[in-house]
Amino acid sequence: MKYAVDTSIQGVYSNPKLVGELALLAEQSGWDGFFVWDSIGGEGPIADPWITLAVVASVTETIRIGTAVTPVARRRPWKLARETVSVDHLSSGRLTLGVGLGDPPTTEYEQFGEDPDTLTLARKLDEGLDVLTGLWSGEEFSYRGNHHRIDQATFLPKPVQSPRIPIWVGANWPNKKPLRRASQWDGVYPIYWHEGENKMSPIILKDIVQYVGEHRSSSGSFDVVAAGAHDVSNRSELVQFAKAYRDIGATWYASPIGPHIGDVNAVKTWLSLGPPRD
Repeated sequence: MKYAVDTSIQGVYSNPKLVGELALLAEQSGWDGFFVWDSIGGEGPIADPWITLAVVASVTETIRIGTAVTPVARRRPWKLARETVSVDHLSSGRLTLGVGLGDPPTTEYEQFGEDPDTLTLARKLDEGLDVLTGLWSGEEFSYRGNHHRIDQATFLPKPVQSPRIPIWVGANWPNKKPLRRASQWDGVYPIYWHEGENKMSPIILKDIVQYVGEHRSSSGSFDVVAAGAHDVSNRSELVQFAKAYRDIGATWYASPIGPHIGDVNAVKTWLSLGPPRD
């Protein structure tokens, strides 16, 4: 199992230079991945994820980077195609694109006059993924959908990664449709947001792994990300917690740095301890 940091780019972490420092420290301390949130609305300062990832890509060399997760429905997929390919080249092929609907819809969509209807957002997400992968091909591409239309566009350069940039799909248990969507791509990044906290237990993740497996049509590699938590004061318990995820099929364990954690020095100390490997 690999170990990642999943960091907010809000509040004190809205400074891309600081996030770059954290990513470099994570890489130097043995972490395998560094992923950033992608939000546009809400209170307080918020950074742009792609400018932040460009900084992260520039200061690191080996750690996998990406978003957790990008609401594709609120983006022009052709613009997102340019951004993702640029970061993939800047990082020498280390980008993973996490995708989802975006939450909450009030601040991600409705606040800016966009339709927050979940079904509409899901359809835009699916079309957006079709457009992304078509443009990533580097071949002439046309598309006719309910929300997007493209006439004979050729986007170059292609991504560094082949056949394309990996796509992980976010899901909020027990909603099953995002899990079925994830089964058609390269990985799933599920959460179980309950009573204001992520309650993704190994037992729930086991059910998710089983459900996604029943809908997989490919025998290729597939990533399952366990959204965990960090506990500076009890590392041995954290190690056992991560091991429990690994034993039921998780391929990644992602420790979050939320915007409420304002003590940057404590975060740096925690990162320097390295991932919770047993």
